[in-house]
Amino acid sequence: MNLKDIDLNLLVIFQQLLAERRVSAVAAKLGLTQPTVSNALNRLRQQLGDELFLRTSKGMEPTAYAMQLAEPIAYALASIEATLNERTRFDPLQSRRKFIIAMTDIGEIYFLPRLMKTLAELAPEITISTIRTTGANLAEDLERGAIDLAIGWLPHLKTGFFQRRLFVHEHVCMFRQGHALDTDQPLTKEAFAAADHVVVAAAGTGHASVDASIEKLGVKRKVVLSVPHFVAVGHILATTDMIATVPERFAQQCEVPFKLKYVGLPMKLPEIGINLFWHSRFHKEPGNQWLRSVVFEQFGRA
Repeated sequence: MNLKDIDLNLLVIFQQLLAERRVSAVAAKLGLTQPTVSNALNRLRQQLGDELFLRTSKGMEPTAYAMQLAEPIAYALASIEATLNERTRFDPLQSRRKFIIAMTDIGEIYFLPRLMKTLAELAPEITISTIRTTGANLAEDLERGAIDLAIGWLPHLKTGFFQRRLFVHEHVCMFRQGHALDTDQPLTKEAFAAADHVVVAAAGTGHASVDASIEKLGVKRKVVLSVPHFVAVGHILATTDMIATVPERFAQQCEVPFKLKYVGLPMKLPEIGINLFWHSRFHKEPGNQWLRSVVFEQFGRA
């Protein structure tokens, strides 16, 4: 088959169907009528000799051949788009763009204060929204541009994504000042295990893997409280005798406001790499490039 036989607009519709899985949603996204989208799909089916999408109760499900075509077509269209827009410039001082960044609540605590202060100086009209990295559609949302960047330990973001290491998390034990463990002596496994623990049960995050590592080392903690996020941990530790295993950067943020202390753990845990992720479709998009550079300048290897 020659390229002259293919209308590139059909490939744009094909890619959008992969993302949306519904003809009505594609039509709304591209500003077309539903019959136009259906006709385009029929033309592409005839030219490629495959059904491409099958109608199911869950929407239009791609065939094996459609999935085989998905990544090469995405790269090709992204390359064409980047080439056509390579003269486009992003002016942070004039832009009113809204960026969406996926991160955990601990990411919000660590990244947002410094990032927002920096953006207020460099791009005063830009706004930021955050969304959780644990969302089921994170990869798809990054691919279609609904999310601009993701930050965290996200090993499932592989094919089609770029990533850049920001830093490596080390974990520490945190508790209130004056706690029984607040001594000049190193923390022992026995004292660590015997204390009352609050744990953050954050599935799909690097912290969840740390909890699994502690169990594999045979350390049986006395867990008296489990919470789904880090937001309340500082408050809890400040007013109880509980302790928590937390990333060191989180402990640094909580130490002064909540009058807490933190010490090294009595066991060696795997380090957790925190990376900045973006989809290849937006690798050369000027606004995305600019925001990535700001994030890395502020937090890379910090």
